[in-house]
Amino acid sequence: MNQNKLFNRTRWQLAISYAAVMGLILSLLGFGVYKAIAHAHWVAIDRELESVAGTLHDSLELKLQQPGRLEPIVNELLPNLRLMGVKGIKEQLPSRHILSAINQGYYYIRLFDYSGKLIATAGAYPEELPPEFNSQYWQTITDTKGNVYHQISVALHTQTQQDWGYFQVGRSLQDFNDYLSTVKWILKLGLPTALILIGFASWLLAGLAMKPIYSSYRQIQQFTADAAHELRTPLAASQATVESALLTPQLDEKEAREILRTIDRQNRRLTQLVADLLLLARMDNQAIRDRPQLCCLNDLVSDLVEELAAMAIASKVALTSEVRVQQQLNVVGNSDQLYRLVANLIVNAIQYTPAGGKVTVILDCSHQEAIVQVQDTGIGMAAADLERIFDRFYRVNSDRSRHTGGSGLGLAIAQTIARAHRGSLSARSELGSGSTFLLQLPL
Repeated sequence: MNQNKLFNRTRWQLAISYAAVMGLILSLLGFGVYKAIAHAHWVAIDRELESVAGTLHDSLELKLQQPGRLEPIVNELLPNLRLMGVKGIKEQLPSRHILSAINQGYYYIRLFDYSGKLIATAGAYPEELPPEFNSQYWQTITDTKGNVYHQISVALHTQTQQDWGYFQVGRSLQDFNDYLSTVKWILKLGLPTALILIGFASWLLAGLAMKPIYSSYRQIQQFTADAAHELRTPLAASQATVESALLTPQLDEKEAREILRTIDRQNRRLTQLVADLLLLARMDNQAIRDRPQLCCLNDLVSDLVEELAAMAIASKVALTSEVRVQQQLNVVGNSDQLYRLVANLIVNAIQYTPAGGKVTVILDCSHQEAIVQVQDTGIGMAAADLERIFDRFYRVNSDRSRHTGGSGLGLAIAQTIARAHRGSLSARSELGSGSTFLLQLPL
């Protein structure tokens, strides 16, 4: 297949198409995964900030007594508390009641009075943050070094519900951005690797997908060549006969009749060959459209044995039938086609059985199937021939086939008719020991 330019180019196109489609799907999937991971982590950060801010907010409001003033006990809640211009409060070591989230190293706290003036900071407060106050609930800000922070702002009140100021809890997004950068690199490296593997797999799958197509293409090529060869032989014979007659100055009646008989014989062969080809083409393209009818195989076998008895006698072959069932075996299908199927098997057996041989047609049934066997004591077939016996235009003995007028389509037509009737046709044979053709049809 790789040596055929058409199929090789088609295989490349299929592989590239598969890889491109899968690459687009994986790219969209990777983008969606990245967005889902970022959203999930962002939601987790928001929830964590809300939880920390809510806990500290409730704890602070229980300890604030005057607006804009921090009580000394606040030091027990906030680590590394630093005051901005407020005197009277000394820094103390954080106590064991400090929230573990604040003590992780990347959280900071800012306290503003009601006018928006920064009063104190705590935690891992970055000095590069702008001191301006923004009362928006959620904020994402950047310091002078380009570091990004996410913070939440909450209003603070005293124990007596007086407005005290504002309370902000924020955290660095450095770990969040580092994690997303790692995910990006994994996707950037994983996607090309996946595309390479997909491209290789697509090449293999395209080859597997095209094998039956290529096989059918080769069969069509072989069929076309064989059909042309079979058509050329009678046409060449007719042409040679006509040219010979034209070169003869005078033809008597006997010579003219002989020439006409030769042309008629070749025309009949051509007509039969074309009819067989048309039948195969119709049965390949569509199922049997005739109205289903019951066909009695008992009558069919007895009629064929009776009709072909003269042919068997002329060939000095004993033709007999053996019915192994008591009831009538009826199948649904086209009686003319089934007649031709069994007739082809019997005629084929007679032609390939030497004088003094025997052909037996057996009718039986098993497992809701009718079985027709055609056994002969003829020349038989080798194993290599048996594998191709149902191929179109294939003949075991070419010289004898031509002598008997065969074109190699009889068994191919029989196989096609059997499949059209949801049946099967197989053969068993040994060289020099005869052959048996087994036809199975659903009752």
